[in-house]
Amino acid sequence: MVARCAHADAGGFRLWPIFSAAAMRRKVLEVLTCGGGGGGGGSCRSRTAYRSPQRMPRPRPRSDRLAELLKAEPSECGDDFKAEADAASKKVEALEELKGVVGALQAGSECMSRVEAAMAVRRKAKDDAGAREMLAMLGAIPPLVAMLDEGAGGEDITTAAMYALLNLGIGNDTNKAAIVQAGAVHKMLRIAEGGASGALTEAVVANFLCLSALDANKPVIGASGAVPFLSRAFEGASTEQARHDALRAILNLSIASANAPHLLAAGLAPALVAAVGDASVTDRALAALCNLVAACPEGRRAVSRAPDVVPSLVDVLNWSDEPGCQEKAAYVLMVLAHRSYGDRAAMAEAGATSALLELTLVGTALAQKRASRILEILRTDKGKQVANASGVVATVSAPQERECREETEEGEPADAGMSVEKRAVRQLVQQSLQSNMRRIVRRARLPQDLAPASSESLKALTASSTSKSLPF
Repeated sequence: MVARCAHADAGGFRLWPIFSAAAMRRKVLEVLTCGGGGGGGGSCRSRTAYRSPQRMPRPRPRSDRLAELLKAEPSECGDDFKAEADAASKKVEALEELKGVVGALQAGSECMSRVEAAMAVRRKAKDDAGAREMLAMLGAIPPLVAMLDEGAGGEDITTAAMYALLNLGIGNDTNKAAIVQAGAVHKMLRIAEGGASGALTEAVVANFLCLSALDANKPVIGASGAVPFLSRAFEGASTEQARHDALRAILNLSIASANAPHLLAAGLAPALVAAVGDASVTDRALAALCNLVAACPEGRRAVSRAPDVVPSLVDVLNWSDEPGCQEKAAYVLMVLAHRSYGDRAAMAEAGATSALLELTLVGTALAQKRASRILEILRTDKGKQVANASGVVATVSAPQERECREETEEGEPADAGMSVEKRAVRQLVQQSLQSNMRRIVRRARLPQDLAPASSESLKALTASSTSKSLPF
């Protein structure tokens, strides 16, 4: 803005600022205060406002914990990196060591003989699953199997190779298959049949136990001729460990139905029946018998012809502290009773009905079901098996129920309105009561004359009893 000057010439105007001297001084002071001067003036509103030292925010004190973390972070990162580097270095060293062991197995070395290399494989594969896998990948199995043929090296090299293969196969199905494919089964059999010592025989049995755990190996081992060797080891082992290992290997092989003919040809059915009663091996022996009777009719007939098979199995039914053995014994008896009239007669003669009745009351659910089935077969007895001269077995049907009148030993007629089945049930109940009374007397260690000798002494006990609630 400008103002006209009063003293101006008549022909023109003179510009004169309207700002006073005080306003000019403030303007100059503002420019100087804002640090301006380059632009010839201007406002400092667009710039950062000047603050006095009293109004400046004080820096917050840093937390001690934060300082510690900041100091420790580089150290921890360094420790983690160092630990990872150490672990990687150890893995590389372990791999190089395994490579050296496998190289010594294949061709030998100046630092380690083949026997020492086999012992190193056994030691490293004992508790390390990763070492087992890595040794197999590096090619340790073929040279170990080849060492089984080197009889010139003595028994030490064979034993070392056997135990190295055993540890390589434990818990590794791939290694089990590779060992069998490399031909170890036949070589082990040649070692066992060549008059090996007790320690070497135990090593062969342990290897068969390990290899037979794989389903794909079961038919191969069964067809190789290993069953007779395992049978001899089971019956005449020098140590309990070898006996148990042989039985476990036999059980593994019996799972495959294709091995049933080999097991029967080796005469294992009588040996397994004879083992029933030995608490340490009864459970596995019964399991193998279950597999045999279920595999084929020949297996059932072989078990049925074994000496004292029915009394031995009936005795196991009374083992209340071994429910697994009771279930297996009941299964074998059920299969035998279903097909053979002679076995049913033997069960009745051995007193199986009382044991079966007790099992239906206090046994496990599976044992109760099987015992009830056997009692039903014994009660109904739908057919009788008759063998003709040529050995062919025929089944003759018999009526399930019929009303008949019988006479007692005194010549008096029995109940006219009672069927054969009801009388059989009543007789079973009486036999069960007699058996229970005898068992109670034996447990109480009382004189045997206190136990009732016949059903007449139990007449008062059975007069008010009923058999309607008994499960059949």
